[in-house]
Amino acid sequence: MPGYRRFRPDGELASFVEHFWTVEWDIDEPVVREVLPHPSVHLVLERSRSRLVGVQTGRFTRRLEGRGRVLGVKFRPGGFRPFAGHAVSRLSDRTLPLAEALGRDAGALEELALARADPAAAFDLVQAFLHRRRPVRDETAELVGRIVGRAASDCEITRVEQLARAFDLGARALQRLFDEYVGVSPKWVIQRYRLHEAVERIAAGRAVDWATLALDLGYADQAHFIRDFRRLVGRSPAVYERALG
Repeated sequence: MPGYRRFRPDGELASFVEHFWTVEWDIDEPVVREVLPHPSVHLVLERSRSRLVGVQTGRFTRRLEGRGRVLGVKFRPGGFRPFAGHAVSRLSDRTLPLAEALGRDAGALEELALARADPAAAFDLVQAFLHRRRPVRDETAELVGRIVGRAASDCEITRVEQLARAFDLGARALQRLFDEYVGVSPKWVIQRYRLHEAVERIAAGRAVDWATLALDLGYADQAHFIRDFRRLVGRSPAVYERALG
C-alpha cells in the first residue's frame, strides 16, 4: 500500500511551511485515493508532473498504479503569499507548472530532489530552493494563519461574523484578508473544517443523528448539510457511514 511520511521544515521556513510530505507506492493493483482538501497551497514534485497546486475547493482524487513517488510542500494558510507576490485567490482551483509559478530554475528542482533516495535529503534541496526566494515574514500572513487555525480548532465557530469578532475584525475586512492570503473565502474555510469534523465523527463510529449534527455544524437544515457533505466526500453521510462499517 502507498506509504505516507511527513517532515518538519527548518526554523526559518516554519513560518511559511506547515510540513513536507512524501508518498511512495509499488502496487500490483491500482488504488484510488481521495483527499479532503485544506486551505493550503502545495508544491508537488513528481516525475514529469511537478506543479504548484492552489487551494482546491472540490474533492481531490488520484488513481495510483504501478510504482511511483511524490514529494510535496504543504504551505501554511497564508504562508504562500510571500512567495506568490500577488493575491493567493489567483491560484485557487488552478495547477501551474513550477517554472511558471516560481521561476525558470524551479524546473531543475524536480530532477535534483527526486534523484535523492532519502526523502530527508531531498527536502534539504527543497528547503534550499525556498530559502533562495528570500521570503520575508509577514505579520498579516501570520495573523491569517492564526485565524484559519481558530476556524479549524473551534467547533463552535460556524459563521463568518463569529470568526471576525474573535479577532476584532469586520466581516468585509476578513473577506479581503482571505482573498489576498488564503485564496478562498472565510465562509468556505469554516464550512470545510466543520465538514472535516463531520467526517471525523462518522469515522470514529459515534452514533450520529444527521439533523442534530447539521445544526451543530451551523447548517440551517439537514438537507443543506447532506448536499455539502455529498459534494465534498462524493456520497451522502449515511452511505459513507455504511461504507466504513
